[in-house]
Amino acid sequence: MSEPAAPAARNAPARMDLTQGPVARTIFLFSLPVLGTSVLQSLNGSINTIWVGRLLGPEALTATINASLILMFMLGTLFGLGMAATIMVGQSFGAHDLQRAKRVVGTTATFFFVFSLITAIAGYFGAAQILHWMGTPDEARALSEIYLRTVFLSLPFLSMFALLVMVQRGAGDARMPFMFTTLATLLDIALNPLLISGIGPFPQMGIAGSGAALFLSQGIGLSAMLAYMYWRKSDLRLTRDELHHLRPDPDLLRTIIVKGLPMGAQMMVISLSGLILMSMINGYGAETAAAYGVAFQLWAYVQMPAMAIGAAVSSMAAQSVGAKKWDRLEQAAWAGIWINVALTGSLVVLLYLIDPYIVGLFLPDQESAIARAEHINSIASWSFVLFGVTFVLFGVVRSTGAVLAPLLILVVSLFGVRIGFATLMQPAWGADAIWWSFPISMAVSAGLALAHYRWGGWRKARMG
Repeated sequence: MSEPAAPAARNAPARMDLTQGPVARTIFLFSLPVLGTSVLQSLNGSINTIWVGRLLGPEALTATINASLILMFMLGTLFGLGMAATIMVGQSFGAHDLQRAKRVVGTTATFFFVFSLITAIAGYFGAAQILHWMGTPDEARALSEIYLRTVFLSLPFLSMFALLVMVQRGAGDARMPFMFTTLATLLDIALNPLLISGIGPFPQMGIAGSGAALFLSQGIGLSAMLAYMYWRKSDLRLTRDELHHLRPDPDLLRTIIVKGLPMGAQMMVISLSGLILMSMINGYGAETAAAYGVAFQLWAYVQMPAMAIGAAVSSMAAQSVGAKKWDRLEQAAWAGIWINVALTGSLVVLLYLIDPYIVGLFLPDQESAIARAEHINSIASWSFVLFGVTFVLFGVVRSTGAVLAPLLILVVSLFGVRIGFATLMQPAWGADAIWWSFPISMAVSAGLALAHYRWGGWRKARMG
């Protein structure tokens, strides 16, 4: 019989019980700090891209985009395992089983640390070969290698920080992750120009300074969040008597891996398709690659409502499954879709209005690259409304442990449709075939996700 969750300690951060209250209002309130986190992360990436582009030029900008895509690919598996842990934590809190939630956190934390450390070492020494496989432009190759090596050194901090953020949300706490993501973001923004240019007492490191800023900001953010969890007596902290939970539980680890790998594979499919497209884009030269990099930064903002609402719906769905409130799960799915369409649609309209003014911030005095970036946005931006629908539905479906269908849908839409369309149509359409592959593939994924939500057997799945 499961143990009831202990009452929150007096100093513990406030959590939301996502199995209670009005569905749409609860989703909206829970998503606000998640949205704030997404805003900060996107702002961080955009500001740092501006610094790199202005201080070091388009070759350095291309280097950061190539390295960022590689990092996303490497984080894919860890993200999936973190999502599995988050769902299990959410289900445990819905069922009032705090000790199981702590066992999940301890097991996952140990696995994350070991895996990310091995990946960081391998990536550091294999950076040159990875960039060669990607077809990174020669003029950006040396800078890309320097930046990628420093990014790989940050991987253990990045992964552990991401895990803490995810499991706290599964437990119903979105405010603590927002606080410490804010800290890490502000540090990264401040340190980038200081370390790139060597301002004041800081060394002049060039492109390596941007990677070093990431290393320092993530390390400090992770350490501060852990300290805060213990100071405020967070429900998920491991006390001295509970440190044995860091020894991986074989049954829990098996479930996390079996359910997490397909979810990680989803992220890897997204990242790998992005890498393949990037290799196509690299073939058009550094200017086109830089223009795509700017569009990529702006799309991060357009996707923010989808990410925030999807995370809120996923946490609510997981707790609802644990509490066996299936009607609430259904309400969360549709409320999440309509909130998402409204918010994402509004941002798409705003982007079309301000696009000519924003793009120039990234690529000053480079009229040709600016025109290319605006052209890319005019074709692809609206498709992120469809992305939002898919993201919310995947979050609901995965909350029961049904993880294979979303993976198959992504494989079909991204490899079969997006890569296939771009490859087949490039001889006739040139680079436009790549840009048009975004809305076409996202329409397919949204349609398949809706069909699976309506007629699939995901409601019968279990996490373990």
